[in-house]
Amino acid sequence: MSGPLDGVVVTELAGIGPAPFTGMVLADLGARVIRVDRPPGSPPLFAPSRNDLLNRGRDSMAVDLKSKAGVEIVLRCVEVSDALIEGLRPGVTERLGIGPAECLARNQALVYGRMTGWGQEGPMSAMAGHDIDYIALSGALHPIGPAEDPVPPLNLVGDFGGGGMVLAVGVLAGIISARATGQGQVVDAAMVDGSALLTTSHHGYMADGWWTAARASNLLDGGAPFYGVYRTADRRHIAVGALEPQFFAALLSGLGLTTETVGPQNDREGWPAMRALFAARFAERTRDEWAEHFAGSDACVAPVLSLEEAPHHPHNRARSTFVEVEGVPQPGPAPRFSHTPGRIRKGPGPAGGETELILADLGFSAQEIGKLRASGAVA
Repeated sequence: MSGPLDGVVVTELAGIGPAPFTGMVLADLGARVIRVDRPPGSPPLFAPSRNDLLNRGRDSMAVDLKSKAGVEIVLRCVEVSDALIEGLRPGVTERLGIGPAECLARNQALVYGRMTGWGQEGPMSAMAGHDIDYIALSGALHPIGPAEDPVPPLNLVGDFGGGGMVLAVGVLAGIISARATGQGQVVDAAMVDGSALLTTSHHGYMADGWWTAARASNLLDGGAPFYGVYRTADRRHIAVGALEPQFFAALLSGLGLTTETVGPQNDREGWPAMRALFAARFAERTRDEWAEHFAGSDACVAPVLSLEEAPHHPHNRARSTFVEVEGVPQPGPAPRFSHTPGRIRKGPGPAGGETELILADLGFSAQEIGKLRASGAVA
């Protein structure tokens, strides 16, 4: 077996961002994910690239979804699939004739996974948006950044954490349910919901009264001097996360400081002075000197590595956290399984690269495939 999802078949309507991330995760874990792309020459959703790593591990067929024959091909694919995932605006697949009603009529055990920003219903469901908009509305953006302004956390919180990963969990839960009951269902994964879900613990902190709305004033948002980032002598950075008392003590020891010098760990009034002392110490050496100095200690200190540097760190190399596929370094599958490890079957391929193979697997004859090509239904 190539992964714990060996034998699972997923149809993916090509898109950008979170839905392809879901497809990548499922493919990495062994599912056969069939990507339905637009035919060459169609207006692209995004500039195609052989380095669009979210599309790794897939077979692709290029289908004209505006043609009756193209719609039938997708429905034939749905008949043999455990799930379909799509990231189009609400109502688009219904207008194309491949919405939940049509697909579940062909396969009542199908899990129909839908990825949107605002959700399938609600007053904003039809509006355009991107990651930053969804996490703004969910409350996830406000706490991130310095006191003056929130800072966009790349598109990690909405697109991938609160979006694609939540959809992957939803699809897998739906498949488990369908295999037990024989009944499929629609999974409505909205980034506004998923990014809100990621803030659950912080709502609890607020209810307990020890989290405030002011940025950079709390334990985990950079307010605490023992949980933050410091500039080093070479203008790079070191990360500190010494929350527990024993880790804080190890940090002070490594910096050559004492509690008499810096004051009690949780005295918030003393945090500005403590931060100034830490900043002055970390500015005395380079990032890598500090990383070597704290190596093997429980001070919870780590170098802030760039995307280029991370694959070469000894720990990441030892665990093969990053792999190289077709000459391109990239993160490997996660999580890890002791008996059925996941793998990256291949890198991203061109739209329609396996059209004929997939159609043959679906039972189309060579003559039928020729007619579909001639009509422009596939490419």
